[in-house]
Parts: sequence; C-alpha cells; structure tokens
Amino acid sequence: MKKLMLFFIIFIYQTSVAQIHQDTLALIEKIFERYQATSPGCQLAISQNNRIVFSKAWGIADLEHRVSLTTESIIEAGSVSKQFTAAAILLLQQTGKLSLNDDVRKYIPELPDYETVITLQHLIHHTSGIKDWGSIMAFSDWPRGTKIYSNNDVLNILVHQQSLNNKPGDEYLYSNSNYVLLSIIVERITGKSLEEFTRSFIFEPAGMKHTQWRSNLNRIVPDRAIAYRKSNSTYFTDMPFENVYGNGGLLTTAEDLLRWNNYFLSGKLGSPSLLPNQLSVIALNNGRKNAYAAGLRIDSLRGWKAIMHDGATAAYRSTLEYYPDLKLSIAWLSNTSEFDGGREGLTELRDLLLKDKSPINGNAKIDTILVAPKILTTYAGWYKDRLTNTGIGLIVKNDKLQTTNGKILVPIAENEFILGSSRIKFQSDQKRPFYIKDENGVIYENVEEADNSPAILKDCIGEYYSDEVEAKLSISIENDKLVIHRNSNTKFTLNATYKDGFDIENSSIRVLFERDKKHKIKSLKFTSPRVRNITFKKLQ
Repeated sequence: MKKLMLFFIIFIYQTSVAQIHQDTLALIEKIFERYQATSPGCQLAISQNNRIVFSKAWGIADLEHRVSLTTESIIEAGSVSKQFTAAAILLLQQTGKLSLNDDVRKYIPELPDYETVITLQHLIHHTSGIKDWGSIMAFSDWPRGTKIYSNNDVLNILVHQQSLNNKPGDEYLYSNSNYVLLSIIVERITGKSLEEFTRSFIFEPAGMKHTQWRSNLNRIVPDRAIAYRKSNSTYFTDMPFENVYGNGGLLTTAEDLLRWNNYFLSGKLGSPSLLPNQLSVIALNNGRKNAYAAGLRIDSLRGWKAIMHDGATAAYRSTLEYYPDLKLSIAWLSNTSEFDGGREGLTELRDLLLKDKSPINGNAKIDTILVAPKILTTYAGWYKDRLTNTGIGLIVKNDKLQTTNGKILVPIAENEFILGSSRIKFQSDQKRPFYIKDENGVIYENVEEADNSPAILKDCIGEYYSDEVEAKLSISIENDKLVIHRNSNTKFTLNATYKDGFDIENSSIRVLFERDKKHKIKSLKFTSPRVRNITFKKLQ
C-alpha cells in the first residue's frame, strides 16, 4: 500500500518522495477530520493507473447502534447511479434491442403525444423537455419523501403532464424522469428489472461485489449506512424512503465505484467497447455544446479534463471523478448532508491532488464605455424570461443601470452590458420597445410593473386545482400579500415582481397568474428550476 501511495504522489507532484508522501497522507487526514468518530461520516477511495492507492472511512454508519463506518459500509450514490442506467441502454443498443434514435413512445406509449418526437438520445442527455417528477410533486400535497413512490408511480405522474419544459433538443435541463423512463424501458425490452440486468451484465463483470439497487426500500441490506441531516446540534434520520430507482438508488461503496471506473474506462464494457458512446456528447439544436454524456459530465476542473458525476438523495452525498491526463480517480460517499455548501472536503482534496493549471483570466480587461443617463433610463423597467417567468427589474441609480437588488450592469456598448458572468443586449422590434437577449439566446420580454393594489390582489383570491399534480390549493391575502395555502397546512408567501408575476418567498419558484379575455384570473402557473408551467386552474 505504501509503495503504491509513493508512486501515486511521485506521478502527480514529481518532487521529494518521502516528504510529500508523509505530508499528503497527513493533509488528507486533516481535511476529513471534520467527520468525527461520533458523527456520520464518509468513505474516500483514490486510484492511480487503475490501482486503488488510498481507501479509508471516517465516522459512524448507524448512530442508534453506534456502528462505525468502514470501507465496506453500503452508502447510496444518488445521481452517480445514472451512468449505470445509461450503460444498460447502450448495451441493449449494441445487441440490436433498441436504438437511441427510437421514439420513447415506441416503448412507453402511455406518455402523452406532444406532437414532437422525444428520442432515447434526448433522455440520456437530459434534452427531452420531460419534467422532473420530484419537482412536479413538490407542488402536490404529497411531495417526495412523504409517500412511497415507485417507478410506476413516476410514469403515472408523467402521463398527466400536459406540456414539456422545452422542445426536445433545444436545451439541457436536468430531469430525473429521463432516467426513470430508461429504467422502465430496460425492463420492458428484456423482461428483467434494471436491477437484474445490471447485476448480470455490469456489476458482476466489473467486480462490484458490494453493489445493488434500492428497488425495494423494505429489503434488508447488510452493512447499510443510515443517512442523517443535522439541524442545529442534533442529527435526524433522513433516508430515501421510495422505490424509485434508475435515476438514483445505487447502493455501493467507494471502492466498488473505483472498480467500475477501471472497468469501463479500460474499454471492457461491451464488445466492441462502448466507451466512445459513453463519453459522446450531442450538441443542442442550435449547435451549442451540451457537456452531458451518457450519465456522465464531461467537464474541466482546475484546468484538467474531468469525467464525473455527483449525487444527492435525502441526506446521502456522493461524487465519482476521473482525470484522464493523470489516470486519477476519486470516489467519495457520505451518509450526511451536514457539510453541504462545499464544506465536505472535496475542494480541499482537489487542491491537494490537482495542480491548478486553469487559464489566468481574473484580471482580463473589459473595455467599458459611458452611456448617457437618458439612454439608460429607456432601459429601466421590468423584464420577464419567457421560458421560466423569472423577473428582472432594472433601475437607474447614480447614473448607472442596475437591478432592483443592486447588481450593476457594466456597459461595453450603448445597448450591451455585462451582468455578473453574462453578456446581455437590449434590442427592439415593431412589437416590443425593448427586450433583453443574453449570450445563450434567452429572451427577457419587457413587461408592466407590479400593481399591488388591494383590488388587483383580491382578484387572485380563491381555490385552484391542477390535473397535472392532482392537487388543490387556495390563495388569500395576509398582511397585504398573497399567501398560498396547502391541504398539508403549509403556506407560502408571494412577493410581487412584475404585473401578475410573483416569487415564492425564500425559494426559486416563480408564479405567474394568467387572465382571460375579460382580464379575470383564470389560472396560475408554477415554474421551478426543473419544471416549467405547472398549471392550476381557478375554480369557480
């Protein structure tokens, strides 16, 4: 083990072997000492040239029974699971059982006909436009985690959806529904569950002796680590109590994940090797790059090419990363969400193992200009993203154009500005005095400012029902604001943005009220990061 570690450190750092070896081990221990011996913890395994050179576990697997976490403890891998579902589909294509160009309705005819073809290719690369099932149910009385859902339940949810998020192939928009559908397709084609198929054709050939799926939450899984979240100073059990799998649900170990990396990256999956298909990315309809391959992200970290995916289910967290130029793999699994927000130690680990060779562009000079305040004033007002209903308010303050929350728009031309990391341009046509278009082609239309007068808000009061989520809600006014009430006794305050547009307080959810020809409210639509336009019709 020590010899392998020495080789590993020499390869990466090319410097004093003894000193670096000792320091690196000490630094890894220092990074992960945040996982204390009496708290939930993590597994970390590292391989170099397809050989495991470091593997250790920290913390507790089961707080109630005080069972320590080991390198053989079973931890759920969240969305790292997706690459195995994609691999199953690619194996079936290789044997002629399906084609990635097939219409998904060939295998799942229950799905609505959206008058556009959605292919298996779209599902794999998250460009289908099919809404994320968990995000849909967040608007119901039974959000994910409050009811035991299965893959068939997910299909039933999707059958009720009256629209797509986007035209297939137009956008990359992550959706767990895509991979649940792929799981169902494997079962319908082979007559075997995804669990049975992957065990025979992936897990066993790859030597993943500890790996299985959470297809039945009531099944006893020896050595499984319980997942925990922390609130204030107290830990609470936070497990994925559902039978949905294929999008997530892989039960595994960090060492097994490294065995998988060794297997498929060595070209051993499929005959001939399916590796090129696994790493293949497909451009969007407009030719723009989509970096999502077959359940894998083709990315770059610290200037190094990376093949990777992370995951989160309930309080489980995970990542599996491979850096081909270094022949370096990192697998990390944790049974706690305590360190969310980049505090789990992975950033420091990458800093330690990967010399930063990112292009130095922090001091890149931007040529700015001065724009007359009277011109800036013409741009002021409210704009709405026509896809997500997100509102942006612009004002002129101290002769500068800025958002209502204080972000400055830096002018680089009379009608072009830098906002954060985006470049936006003000344009006009015969229909609109001004609209905003960003570098990704997203259009923000000019809309009227919000009117919070009692008469306007009163028009929104009432009960609403959605066929898409089979749920009802009611809206009232409290403290001069609209409030949504659910049957689960939860309520959400709405903050006005533009006319008939609102944000749910302390969330990323947008609400847009729609009016009929008589200007009366007829419905409302919810949009969140993974679903757009979930419609609730106003009841008379």
